[in-house]
Amino acid sequence: MRVSKIAYKPVGMTLGAVSGLIAGAAFRQVWKMVGHEDDAPHPTDEDRNWPEVLVSAALQGAIFSLVKAAVDRAGAATTRRLTGTWPG
Repeated sequence: MRVSKIAYKPVGMTLGAVSGLIAGAAFRQVWKMVGHEDDAPHPTDEDRNWPEVLVSAALQGAIFSLVKAAVDRAGAATTRRLTGTWPG
């Protein structure tokens, strides 16, 4: 395993946590616009129907994946700019 990959581990973990926070905030804002309410439905919420729960889950997954990929890619690109080595 390359030294740059080992050195990047804590940076990658930190970026993962930050991307989770950003994605959660983004999802809440998007759901307010799409669902016209503050809270997204929970899968076990008896008062919500299947389409509502599944659309919410799909939207949340898409947002989390997009934000995580963007943050990971930016972190790797920044690491290359600073060190000259791609961390992956």
